[in-house]
Amino acid sequence: MNLYILRHGIAVEHGAPGFKNDDRRPLTPKGERKVWIVAEAMVKMAIAPDKILSSPLVRAKQTAEIVAEALGLTKHLRFTDTLISGAAFEKLIHFVKALRPVPEHLLLVGHEPHLSEFISLLVAGEAGTAIRMKKGGLAKLTVEKPRPGRCATLEWLLTPAQMAIMV
Repeated sequence: MNLYILRHGIAVEHGAPGFKNDDRRPLTPKGERKVWIVAEAMVKMAIAPDKILSSPLVRAKQTAEIVAEALGLTKHLRFTDTLISGAAFEKLIHFVKALRPVPEHLLLVGHEPHLSEFISLLVAGEAGTAIRMKKGGLAKLTVEKPRPGRCATLEWLLTPAQMAIMV
């Protein structure tokens, strides 16, 4: 399986007036523009996931919706609490393994530090490896068989600035 992992774009800051609830923080206008650029780079890279899974929190949801629209995959978008920071990785892996049909190419959209820890778990076998995804950053892993522990290879990790060069 080719597993693509995307961190949400730039969002309204924690505690900003009118956004005391972290779950409701949206992308900023700059964040939206940068996600569109990331999505355009994904189009140029011919990334075409069979399914897109996203955290339901507003900033991740908006990011996933922009990418799904750019890739023409809005019907393949699904939201899951297993991508909220703090959710058990075992639940996320179980959710992915239960997908039918089994996706050959899967995109996950979520939050830090959850995504970096998930990459670390799949690549190194534990969640402590120093990996950091920038807002709007995209990683590609090849996964033999999803399971908690070492089962994947990190192919690449791109920043939004690197992807902007592609557009």
